Amino acid sequence: MEITWLGHAGFMLEGVKRVYIDPYQIKTGLPPADIVLVTHSHFDHFSQNDIKRILGDSTVIIAPSDCKMSGNLRNVKPGDTIEMGGVRIEAVPAYNIGKRFHPKESGWVGYVVEMDGVRVYHAGDTDLIPEMKSINADVALLPIGGTYTMNVSEAIEAAKTIKPKLAIPMHFGSIVGSTSDAINFCRKCPIDCKVPEIYEPIKVQF
Repeated sequence: MEITWLGHAGFMLEGVKRVYIDPYQIKTGLPPADIVLVTHSHFDHFSQNDIKRILGDSTVIIAPSDCKMSGNLRNVKPGDTIEMGGVRIEAVPAYNIGKRFHPKESGWVGYVVEMDGVRVYHAGDTDLIPEMKSINADVALLPIGGTYTMNVSEAIEAAKTIKPKLAIPMHFGSIVGSTSDAINFCRKCPIDCKVPEIYEPIKVQF
């Protein structure tokens, strides 16, 4: 599998299928999606203009129920699982504990995507939450920007809790958080880490 950071919290996973997660302010000319996953309805995660850029004839969009757009849209809530074409998608909780931006009652999600034998966890916009103890993932994509999500130290604790083989910081470089935050996360985290470079694929195989 290849994992490509698209900036902010956006990623493209390429294997047996092409899966985009939270595309936002992406460049033109990217290949069409088989599946688009949306974690929640905030503009920097649910960008209809960006999703339309990567729609193919049979693209499936998977998102919480408050994300409304035309197309082949399937709604999910925490605890739901969808399987399609060799890809297993688990919707998991994502919410704030000490902040008001992402209340648990909204039913917003992160995702665990299993494809080509690799399990990738995209945490969505979340704090360090108890449900992370149940996450089984080879790769963890963790927000580090603070303000609306975990900060660097909280994301390190999340990585220690989840124990992935690889942790990749996200939710930086656009609205909140900086590349120096991402470097700091990787320097201090005891888990193997990689600072992503925009549009540069990371090949993962375990």
